[in-house]
Amino acid sequence: MSRFISIFNLEGKKAGRIKLPSIFDYSLRPDVIKRAVVAIQSHRIQPQGRDVMAGKRTTAESWGAGYGIARVPRVKGSRRAAFAPGTVGGRRTHPPVVEKKISKKIPKKEKRLALFSAIAATGSKEIVSRRGHVIDEVPALPLVVTDDLQNLKRTQDVKEAFIKLGLWPDISRVKESIKVRAGKGKMRGRRKKMGVGPLIVISEDGGIVKAARNIPGVDVSFVKDLNPEILAPGTHPGRLTVWTKSSIEELKEWNGGRGT
Repeated sequence: MSRFISIFNLEGKKAGRIKLPSIFDYSLRPDVIKRAVVAIQSHRIQPQGRDVMAGKRTTAESWGAGYGIARVPRVKGSRRAAFAPGTVGGRRTHPPVVEKKISKKIPKKEKRLALFSAIAATGSKEIVSRRGHVIDEVPALPLVVTDDLQNLKRTQDVKEAFIKLGLWPDISRVKESIKVRAGKGKMRGRRKKMGVGPLIVISEDGGIVKAARNIPGVDVSFVKDLNPEILAPGTHPGRLTVWTKSSIEELKEWNGGRGT
């Protein structure tokens, strides 16, 4: 059942009403969302395997019986074992192969259901709060803001808008979650870990993409680029999402005109 919700301006005050698309009426399907997110993540995994001749480039031969030692192939001129799997100095028994199927696929209708369910989850205070977002000062969910938001060009302007819309406490949560990763990952371009903050969904970029990119945890996405992983990072639905008015209007076209 379609419903009307308020639109807020950058001052955090009501600036009109809009009818929500029927996409927001979809039920929560965490099982389908998880399958879709895992499938998306699997497409980024690079196939890797071993050389088929790895560990086999040797002239090692067994000494045979009568020496009181294991009859494994040994490098000529020494007692060093080689070639045989399961021996010290031998080759891998079942090494990785590039033919392994890493990429996962799901049906189109299931992928569509996962996307719609993830979108609907952004409109539930219970689900968003359960995910860990701080929404005590957020005026309403789903949070729809005037298109002035996507025209902001300065990070300071975005910060001021977030403060007035009640989103800044969640940014503070993200800042407090930043920590240095344990292990060697810190040497491989992923030194820090931090939580996920609000997502801004726009239909056109008037400067918001660059203005918001330096705020920890904040992502900006076009409506056409939405997918279950962006809306449900880590397979957990209910990301705190800010929708612009034009992005909501564009969503109405997705559902075959229903909810317009």
